[in-house]
Amino acid sequence: MTRPMTFRASWHDYSSRCIYMVTLSKRPEVEPFGQLAGEVTDPSSVRIVCSPTGRAVRDQVHGLSLIEPAIRVLQYAVMPDHLHILLFVTRPMTEPLGSVIARFKIAVNRAAGGEPVFEEGFNDQILKTDRSLDRLFQYIRQNPYRLAVRRARPEYFRRLRSLTFGETRCEAYGNPFLLRNPFKSQVVVHRRDDEAARALRRQEWLHVAANGGVLVSPFISPAEKAIRAEAEALGGRFIFLTDIPFTDRYNMGHKTKRAKCVTVVWRESLLVSVS
Repeated sequence: MTRPMTFRASWHDYSSRCIYMVTLSKRPEVEPFGQLAGEVTDPSSVRIVCSPTGRAVRDQVHGLSLIEPAIRVLQYAVMPDHLHILLFVTRPMTEPLGSVIARFKIAVNRAAGGEPVFEEGFNDQILKTDRSLDRLFQYIRQNPYRLAVRRARPEYFRRLRSLTFGETRCEAYGNPFLLRNPFKSQVVVHRRDDEAARALRRQEWLHVAANGGVLVSPFISPAEKAIRAEAEALGGRFIFLTDIPFTDRYNMGHKTKRAKCVTVVWRESLLVSVS
């Protein structure tokens, strides 16, 4: 779950009124925050049973508004190796979000026995007006179920022969859960964009990629390929679009003039054929 580095949105005021999804990763030497329980055949039964450290994390999430009264926790998920918090900064704060998260980590460390619990930094996604809160609630609630599917059904992350988007039928290879990620961003570099517009969009795309979102594009033009290369270095996830139909012998290492996907890691990417 750990991302390679912290990548903040340089254009955004992190002390302003806003909704964020924040992700904190567990240090490798710390015990898992919990164990997966339930049956993958019964999604409603799948849950995380918290360890003592996980309970300390959970309790401090409930007390986050005591650390910063301007913050309201809307939803959260304690996972074995990370924590998701959907939080609402209800009014401007006197300090940036990073300072609040640092104080939250100190409170967790104290409650868990004193040693550092989380990796340095945190990942954030900024809720824009076109994002659905209901989808975010569902995405966070379904974290344990997605983990259960990954463990119990690795074959699920291969070829999907029938996907439908409106009236369009597609096939895909890779991780279908990326389609449910609420932080997808389409990468399109327009020739008419000036340098300032391109620089801003580049920062926005890299922020999405570095913080657990998904970039969607054919990645054909040199400028789009450059964005992809930078996002890969940040641990990005991708949905690759192509108009080349798959054959029965197609595999994720296949290389064509239009879809060069030899670096795709199937758990972190999805290749979609729209033909």
